[in-house]
Amino acid sequence: MRHAAKKRFGQHFLVDDSVIEGICDAIDPKPGQALVEIGPGLGAMTRPLLARCQALTVVELDRDLAARLRREAGLTVVESDVLKVDFRALAAAAGQPLRVVGNLPYNISTPILFHLLPVADVVADQHFMLQKEVVDRMAAVPGNKDYGRLSVMLQWRYRISGVLDVPPDAFDPPPRVDSAVVRMRPLPADASVDPARLGQIVMVAFSQRRKLLRSTLGRWIESEGLDTPFDLHRRAEEVPVAEYLALARAAAPA
Repeated sequence: MRHAAKKRFGQHFLVDDSVIEGICDAIDPKPGQALVEIGPGLGAMTRPLLARCQALTVVELDRDLAARLRREAGLTVVESDVLKVDFRALAAAAGQPLRVVGNLPYNISTPILFHLLPVADVVADQHFMLQKEVVDRMAAVPGNKDYGRLSVMLQWRYRISGVLDVPPDAFDPPPRVDSAVVRMRPLPADASVDPARLGQIVMVAFSQRRKLLRSTLGRWIESEGLDTPFDLHRRAEEVPVAEYLALARAAAPA
């Protein structure tokens, strides 16, 4: 039975076999690993992944697709909005770090990335299909026009690298944008950095990215009573991740 893509779920189903094979090769799943696929859809990646690892947990919001997936042997189906899924609990149940994969709905891809950020310590790696523009922002370096809040907040917890670019005609229906697959490997946790404090600093810094930081972050530093050598005669996109982390440490609650 044919399933019509539902716009409200941001569904674009991957149909190019060579792209699917390339993604599965990049993930390289092994039996016994705890794989979780977000948004399996019609199972284009699900089945070849399952053939390699023999057991797979999938998170699917569309109840019609979830019902189909339950017929597949070896699949554990979590019928839920991914933003409500407790990935830490999934890792605890599996007894090992998760390998998270998926063709993420482009309309909520950034919220999903931020939902996974606090559980990076129980994740082995992540491989996601995303809008190429988002992948470029994730991997951008200081001084690049794409470098922003997303770059900083992800790069402090992950090593990020592009895997392959994917054209619109690899999907049905084709999206209006180019896509790309990104690999995210968690970095060792840094207990000296308060994630909430870092998030506050980065949000203030990029709130008016065309202005020098003395007009934004400088006022915040003054209001916090901080004594720091942080150079405010720059724009937010010129500051390396390491310097944002150093400021977050200096601003850590007593």
